[in-house]
Order: sequence, then structure tokens, then C-alpha cells
Amino acid sequence: MPLHKADSDIAFGSRPRRLSVGVRVGEGGGAVIVGGSAPIVVQSMTNTDTADVEATVRQVAALARAGSELVRITVDRDEAAAAAPHIRDRLARMGVSAPLIGDFHYIGHKLLADHPACAEALDKYRINPGNVGFRNKRDLQFGQIVEMAIRHGKCVRIGANWGSLDQELLTHLMDENAVAPKPLEARAVMREAMVQSALLSAARAEEIGLARDRIILSAKVSAVQDLITVYRTLTARSNYALHLGLTEAGMGSKGIVASSAALGVLLQEGIGDTIRVSLTPEPNGDRRLEVKVAQEVLQTMGFRTFTPQVAACPGCGRTTSIVFQELAGEIQSYLADAMPVWRKKYPGVETLNVAVMGCIVNGPGESKHADIGISLPGTGETPAAPVFIDGAKALVLRGPTIAADFKALVADYIDKRFGGEKAPP
Repeated sequence: MPLHKADSDIAFGSRPRRLSVGVRVGEGGGAVIVGGSAPIVVQSMTNTDTADVEATVRQVAALARAGSELVRITVDRDEAAAAAPHIRDRLARMGVSAPLIGDFHYIGHKLLADHPACAEALDKYRINPGNVGFRNKRDLQFGQIVEMAIRHGKCVRIGANWGSLDQELLTHLMDENAVAPKPLEARAVMREAMVQSALLSAARAEEIGLARDRIILSAKVSAVQDLITVYRTLTARSNYALHLGLTEAGMGSKGIVASSAALGVLLQEGIGDTIRVSLTPEPNGDRRLEVKVAQEVLQTMGFRTFTPQVAACPGCGRTTSIVFQELAGEIQSYLADAMPVWRKKYPGVETLNVAVMGCIVNGPGESKHADIGISLPGTGETPAAPVFIDGAKALVLRGPTIAADFKALVADYIDKRFGGEKAPP
């Protein structure tokens, strides 16, 4: 079932849709469907101290408003567990309904048992089978978390991770491989251990009584080719809903490129029901960047639509003026800043395409392909900027107010095209 009106018009025929079980995360109007025929869901995670209720509420709200449809918080100690219901309540009063996921490691079973209000407040629990417990305690503690999820009607993400792989399972598979007639390389055995860790844990959860439509799997690694191989294998062996993402993508362009490459291949093959781009933020950086990148991956590939697209040329010797660069940046920021209001006021506005071009070579053609576009004069060209609307030349702008004039034209176009069906106040 689609989550957003605009998504119901998206054609998924451009990629094969993997058949996965749909999982409902959350309750009421804030519930999000992961898997099945639902659109691919964007997820993110806070990096605040969860015990700091004010800071965590601020960041969850910022991530949700940026477009994160699920938000994960760390629950690592008693103070964090005690804070979870207060975080949930404050967000509700602010009108923020994104489901909250509790990230549990080592002592999740104890925290959920000691803090029943936390167990009730969270919409999903994340369990890492590599550190949920060790030796004879592993199955017991895993089972306690699953039983808590059943009791409270919650979903569970079983998330294997390359950096905290189940060592007993890995050792067993390595020993088997060592005596095999044709041993695999160690990296291949580790990938198999990742897959088995997730699937064996999911089977155990179902044996305890957790329904399949309450389970999401992930198997995160930090190398692109490993991630692709692991998720292809998971897809071949199961139909659980899958959460995708590199576990440590990195910082800046490296993290963006690595995540885009890995997610792009898998999403095109129909693999993946929810995604996260795990970027290392710059010091005091904006956590919302990972949400923006995830949305741009989905929108660039044509699987979801979140915000109007601005096409702009890269510039060359014909565009020694920076006017088109400044205007492209202004338009991009203008649309992004207006979207929280426009999304409600103008249904479908996220499908808008705008072009801001820098010279006569490709400018008129690109502008004609956009819903509304402008072709600015390049070096040595006549100081005039033709504007194209719906493929036809509509007018020519001149003078020092070109940027303001074009923004006004964009706003007028949006009102005329998308303002017919007004959203209720």
C-alpha cells in the first residue's frame, strides 16, 4: 500500500520487484509499510545521547522533517531506555509521527525487561545476532527480546554486521571450509556467515512465535561488492523484508559514492525495502545529509519522488560568468526551503522539473525538456535569458533582476499547475 499520494503514480515496471513480506512499523496514521508493494522507505539514525531527551527530540524531528520515514535511536543503558517514552511523547506533541526504532546491543533483553515503558514506546527493536549474547546465553537473551516484541506487538530488525559477526558461527563455517574438497576464500566464508546469521536468527524468531510480517533482515558490510553479494544471496534464500545500507560508508564524497554505487545496483535488481545512507558526519555537520542522499538515490533512479529536480549545466569556457551557478543554487535552495509548505499546499509539486542553463549550446534544448527553464547568456552572447514553459518559449528576461523574476515565474507556474486541488488546512 502506497504511503504517499504521489507514489501511487510511480511505475515500478522499470525494475523487477522482489516479492517480500510487507511489515507494518508503527501504529495509526504514523505507521509505515516496509516491503510488499510499498515504496522503498528512507531511514536514518540519531547520533545524540538518547538520555538527553531535548537533543534527541530535536534531531529526530529534524530528520523526520527532512524526510526520514523511520528513525533509529541508541538504547544502550538504563538512562537511554528511561528516556525513550519521553522522547516519543514530546515528538507526538510536536506532530512528528515517524516510527522510532530502538538499537539494542549486549543488554537489550535486560533494558526492555527493566523498562516496560521503553518496550511499549518503541515501534521496532533492532537486534544484532553477533552481540545479543554469547555462548549459552545467546539463544536465551535473543529469545527474551523476541518474546518482548511479541508481547508488545512490535517489529524486529535482525541486523547482522560485518564488524560484529557471530564468532561461533564463523568459526564453525571456517572449520567446515578448511576440510572441504574445494575450500572457499576466507572472505566468501565470512559472507556466508553473514547470511546464515540473519536467516538462522529469523527462523529462531519465528519458532518462538514472531510472525514473518514482523521481521526485517539486514546484513551490513562496509565494502560495496561484499554488500551486493550478501544481499543477492539473502534474496535468493528468503522473502523477508530487507533493510539496505553500507555499515560504515565513510565521510563526504567517499561515503556518498560508495552508498550510491551499492544501493543503486541492488535497488535496480528489485532488492531492498528500506535504505539508510550511513555517512560519517563532518564535525558539527548536518545529520540530515544522509536523508537527502538516500532520497536523491531513489529519485535519481526513478523509484520515488521527493522534491523538484533542478537541471543545471556544469559550466565551461562559454560560461565564464557565475550568474547561472548562483541562480541554480538560489533556485535549488528556494525549492528546498518551500517544500514543507508546498508539499501540503500543492499535491504533486515534487514532480516538477526546472532547468537553469548557462549558454546557448544546450540551454534552450534542456529548458524545453523541463517544465520551466531558463537559458542564461554565456560569454559573448546577447544579454538576454529566454524562459521556456511546458516546452515553449514564453518570454525573455533581461537586466539585474533576472534571478528574482525567474523565481517569481517558478512560483506562479507551481500555483497554476498544482494549485487546483487544494489540500485541507
